[in-house]
Amino acid sequence: MTVDVQIVNAFTEAKTGGNPAGVVLNADDLTSVQKLAIAAQIGLSETAFVSSSKIADFKLDFFTPNRQIAHCGHATIGAFSYLRQLGLIQGSYTSKETIDGRREIRLKGEQAYMEQLAPVYRHTNYLETAILRALGLQKSDLLPGAPLEVVNTGNNFLIIPVKDAKTMAAIIPNMTEITELSEALDLIGFYPFTLDTGTAKRIADTRMFGPRYQIYEEAGTGMAAGPLACYLYDVLGIKHEVFLIRQGKFMSKPSPSLIEVHLSTQNGAIEGLLAGGKGKISQQLTIEI
Repeated sequence: MTVDVQIVNAFTEAKTGGNPAGVVLNADDLTSVQKLAIAAQIGLSETAFVSSSKIADFKLDFFTPNRQIAHCGHATIGAFSYLRQLGLIQGSYTSKETIDGRREIRLKGEQAYMEQLAPVYRHTNYLETAILRALGLQKSDLLPGAPLEVVNTGNNFLIIPVKDAKTMAAIIPNMTEITELSEALDLIGFYPFTLDTGTAKRIADTRMFGPRYQIYEEAGTGMAAGPLACYLYDVLGIKHEVFLIRQGKFMSKPSPSLIEVHLSTQNGAIEGLLAGGKGKISQQLTIEI
């Protein structure tokens, strides 16, 4: 069997950079074992498999090279950007079904936005020493007065406030230790950030390490940017409605990604959010399984 895979760079900034995701259409007849084998051959952090749904417009299954995952931001943006360019979505509203339920998707021009849930917070300061050691950081490298938090708007990410860009660039992740902590906390990954972006147009620069899912560092993580925006709003008191978050700048091969997060609030409380960006088709592969 051969399967066509479209590679789409999601969260591109000025049509460059971004995070590549695989997109496979008409995946109804593929088994989970076959999907995992395809994702492993592609070797990207995530691949989205699009099939028909009885409760939404499309069903999306997400696979990393070693397991299935409930949600994936950049693969969602990549998939819906591709579906839009194929003319399979005409209006501004559509939806996806995942193993975790139905989520709304909005489209505005070249931008696609996915729905995430209200945040749930979990303190992790009791693991501060181990977390810092896993990143090669010291206590003095953190943003003063800002706690370490696991934040979930659909997936668990550990939000780590770093004091400046120089420190972000100097992070040396210990993938074994990050994996162990991610298992203990049931994380997708670590998401360090800094407010020291050098520009008023970007609220934060970030990195994402998810070795538990064989994601060693990736350029754009929409399901992590949503939790970070909630953290900035609720924990640091940055009361914006829209957050522009950049990722990928500090990778060994930089691939800057721009993730736009819109918070929905009621009486100062976050009720949900939309996270999104642009997708650009880069290439097509044919995989044999």
